[in-house]
Amino acid sequence: MSKNFLAHLYLFFANLIYGVSFTIAKDVVPHFIGPFGAIVIRVTVSLILFVLVHALFIKEKIRREDVLLLFACGVFGVAINQLFFFKGISITTPIHGALIMTITPILVLLLSGILKDEKITPLKVSGILIGIMGALVIVIFGKEISFNASTMSGDLFVMLNATSYAVYLVIVKPLMKKYHPLTIIKWVFLFGWIFVVPAGWNEFQAIDWKSLPPAIWFELSFIVIATTFFAYLFNILALQTANPSVVGIYIYVQPALATIFAMILGRDDLNAIKILATALIFAGVYLVSLNRNQTKISAPEE
Repeated sequence: MSKNFLAHLYLFFANLIYGVSFTIAKDVVPHFIGPFGAIVIRVTVSLILFVLVHALFIKEKIRREDVLLLFACGVFGVAINQLFFFKGISITTPIHGALIMTITPILVLLLSGILKDEKITPLKVSGILIGIMGALVIVIFGKEISFNASTMSGDLFVMLNATSYAVYLVIVKPLMKKYHPLTIIKWVFLFGWIFVVPAGWNEFQAIDWKSLPPAIWFELSFIVIATTFFAYLFNILALQTANPSVVGIYIYVQPALATIFAMILGRDDLNAIKILATALIFAGVYLVSLNRNQTKISAPEE
């Protein structure tokens, strides 16, 4: 099994988890747990899991000169990414959030080009444009969109979240040449946790644990273990061989997978528009993935 195929497999499952979590998270947040309180749980439990797995299987130390970059990855990839998204989506509407998030792959490609981590080719630009068309069709079709003053601050938070995640995908890439992915993600979550806990501590303390029904416990476990631990792990594993632009464009797969999951649950219907949109998304992913001149990433240094 080739490394490129594994990277796409990791990305598919990561975004499948994200797509499914859109439906599951609505039951938990904010009905039983505040958004920032949920983030404290997500990041804390995932950090513990990453530390344990790393201690058991990797036992790799980081160099002093890389601490600052790992700190930045924690700020952009965990703290700002999660806090700003949950804050924004609590003010704006899901449709606005989904629309704004479509800028992430564009930002990733632009930042990668500016930092000269990868070339901005016509093929990649075409893939992103085709992918965004498919994502927009799924997100917009049959839904009312109205940007106004009441959602403006929420829209801004989601925009900052999208920008933050794009920055993270680009700046974490150089670290893949030096360390095992588990080493990187452990430190990223540790530095992110430092900011997340103070921001969400009040909402975390306000959780009435005894009132949580068994179904909510199950859904909360999914959000923590699958949506946070495994999804972040899959993305960082994919970055070993895939360019940031490839990881970024997989965001467009999320609304398609969310729609498919909703149809399985009987909450949505299949039609020609959705089939066309899904085809456009996967065509865009394929075009961005084509990179005949891609340089192979060296193995992590011992």
